[in-house]
Amino acid sequence: MKVYLDNAATTGLSDSTKKFLISVLDMWGNPSSLHSQGTKPKQIIAEARQSVAKFINADMNEIFFTPSGSASNTLAVKGLTSDNPEENKYEVFYSPTAHKSMLKACESCRYHTPLKVNSDGEIDLVYLQDVLTRHNGRKPLVCIEAANSEIGTVNDVIAIGSITHKHNGILIVDATGYIPSYKVNMKLWRNYADILTFSGHKLHALKGIAVLWKNKNIELKPLIYGSQEQGLIGGTETTLGIASLGKAVGDYDYSSITSLNRDYVYDFIMKNIPDSYLIGASIKSGNRLPHNLYMCFKGVEGESLMILLDINDIQVSTGSACTSGELTPSAALSAIGMNEPDIHSCIRMTFSGNETKTELDYVCETLKQCVERLRNFNFDSK
Repeated sequence: MKVYLDNAATTGLSDSTKKFLISVLDMWGNPSSLHSQGTKPKQIIAEARQSVAKFINADMNEIFFTPSGSASNTLAVKGLTSDNPEENKYEVFYSPTAHKSMLKACESCRYHTPLKVNSDGEIDLVYLQDVLTRHNGRKPLVCIEAANSEIGTVNDVIAIGSITHKHNGILIVDATGYIPSYKVNMKLWRNYADILTFSGHKLHALKGIAVLWKNKNIELKPLIYGSQEQGLIGGTETTLGIASLGKAVGDYDYSSITSLNRDYVYDFIMKNIPDSYLIGASIKSGNRLPHNLYMCFKGVEGESLMILLDINDIQVSTGSACTSGELTPSAALSAIGMNEPDIHSCIRMTFSGNETKTELDYVCETLKQCVERLRNFNFDSK
C-alpha cells in the first residue's frame, strides 16, 4: 500500500489538467509572435491569467507569471530594494520562519531586521508594532508568510497589514503554504497586502510556474530583463506551465479540504506513541493549516524515520534540511525556540484529504512500529 503524505512539498497533476495539457501540446508557437502560430498560445496565457485573477478575486492586469515561488519572492523583495544606499529607502522586516527564498532575499538587503515569533511560529504583533514605531526613518518593508507550510501555523495577514500600513509601510505576503487550504480574496486583502506570491505546483499545476500579484501603485524593478510580463520577467513564456496553472486553479475544489484525516492520525499518535508532541499551533486552534501534522518523536532521528516509512511506501518529509551532506537546523524550528536534539526528531505529514480509512490505519500502525524500532535500536546501541 502506497500513501503519499507530503502534499505541502508538491501535488500531482489533476486528471483534468493532464487532459487539458495534452490538448495544447501542439500549440508550440511563440506567444510574442504576431503571426497565427503565436495567436493560440497567447490566448491560452490570457485565459490562464483570467482564471488566476478569478481564483484570488483580483484584476487580470495585477497578475504576473514567474518561474517559481522563489522567483516571485525574490522579485517582490529585490524589485523594491537596492544595494545602493543612496537609492535604498527601505528597511526590511521579515519573518524568521519564512521560506528560504524570502529569508535569503531579505538578508541580502542592506537594512534588514528579523521579526519575533511566538512558540507556535506566529508573528509577534506587539513586537511588530514596537519595532515599526522606533525604526530609523526608512520606509518599512514587511515580509511574511501567510502560513508556514512546515509547522502549519497561520498568520493574521489583516492585523499585520494594518500595523504595517499604519506606519506607511509595504507588506509582502508569501501565500504558497496558505492558498491550498484557504481562499484568498484580494478585493479584501488589497487593503492590507501590497504584494502576494504563490506557487502553482502546490495546487495541482506543473512545477516551474508561479504567480506574483501586486497593487497597481507598487513599482518593481525587473528580475529578468525583457519584454514579457510587462517587463518584470523576461523570457519566452512557458505556455504549458501557465496553461496548467490556469486549468488547475479553475478546477480547484476547496470543499475537499478537511482536517479529519490529519486529526485521525494525530489522535492515534497521542494515544499510542509516547514521548511525542505537536509542533506549531494547536490542532483545535483556528490558526493551523487543516492538512498539516508536524510531530516530534523524541529520541528518534527524523531522517531515519522518514527513510523507514518510505521503505514501507509512506512518503513524508522531515523537520531538518540536508545541505552538502550535513544536517542543518530548520530555520522555522530554531526561530520558535526548539532545542537542537528535538529539531532533528521531527517529521511532517501533510494530507490530501482523500486518504481512505484503510490507508490511515496503515499509516498509524506503520508509524508506531517504525518509531518503536528506531527507539529500540538507539537504546540497544548505547
